[in-house]
Amino acid sequence: MMAVRAIVCGLLFLCAVPQFASAHEGRPLFIEIEERADGLLFLKWRVPSTVERNNAPQIVLPAACVKAQLPETAQSYITNGGQGFFDCSALTTPLVLELSYPRGNPSVSSLVRLIRENGEVQIVRSGPGETIVELPSAETAGSVVSEYLVLGIEHILTGYDHLLFVVCLLMLAGTIRRVLIIITGFTLAHSVTLALAALDLVRVPIQPLEAVIALSIVFVATELVRPDRESLTWRHPILISSGFGLLHGFGFAAVLGEIGLPQTEVPLALLFFNIGVEVGQISFILFLIGLFVLGAGAISKFAPHRDKVELTDLMKPVGYLVGVLACFWTFERIAAFVA
Repeated sequence: MMAVRAIVCGLLFLCAVPQFASAHEGRPLFIEIEERADGLLFLKWRVPSTVERNNAPQIVLPAACVKAQLPETAQSYITNGGQGFFDCSALTTPLVLELSYPRGNPSVSSLVRLIRENGEVQIVRSGPGETIVELPSAETAGSVVSEYLVLGIEHILTGYDHLLFVVCLLMLAGTIRRVLIIITGFTLAHSVTLALAALDLVRVPIQPLEAVIALSIVFVATELVRPDRESLTWRHPILISSGFGLLHGFGFAAVLGEIGLPQTEVPLALLFFNIGVEVGQISFILFLIGLFVLGAGAISKFAPHRDKVELTDLMKPVGYLVGVLACFWTFERIAAFVA
């Protein structure tokens, strides 16, 4: 019994503690390039906090791109990043960026957002370890599908607050049938608000939203440790998963809004980002179920005298652990917009 509890708690710590200061620190190096008239480029970038300041990368453009004077209208992009203005009118080949880390590549993925002069947005993602980023001349449907699918998977698997919410939902469900009902409700709800917010039909303040998302995790974690199983949450968990799913969808949209949608393939990008989120979510759920089955099987094999391991045995330790983390995120996020 204790062995399985240790495995599950260890998994949760692996998900949450390395990024304890923020639930979304698994973000890539973010580079934005804005095309201006006459071959001019405005380049700005943001370095994730996981990269040490003395190892912040230099963004190197081709030799044909000459650094120009920064326009007076350009504002400082972000503290942990930089910006530059380049004249690339002499460039005759597709743009290629080189990422140069002074103290060695920290294996951080990169995400380049290219804003064409006509307003078209292109997204190019490079995996950890890749220091050369080639930017295509034009966006294609195939590149939109692959890039936004991967972005959706990466977002959910590095969104530790969303993953912990899913953990609590699974434990509230208990049975496979209820798991399917709850996850379906959560998926449909966050798909609706993701689309509404991504298409700019509904706007929600990001900082208060993130605080409420953390508070939703506190709520479901509290339900796991309640001795009373007659509450509305336990009797009709799909209401909770659907209601809070609406909130989490706005959270997904906030990230997608930061990345941007390609002007020519908006429905396709939105669809495959959402599919990517679902692929990552289902993969995580299957991993959790497999981990529990393997752990319970190992206990039965090596300690046959012990009672059969039940999911209910893990509810309180998981609820307390997730609740503590979610409380921390709630207070941290409230402080961010109240201060």
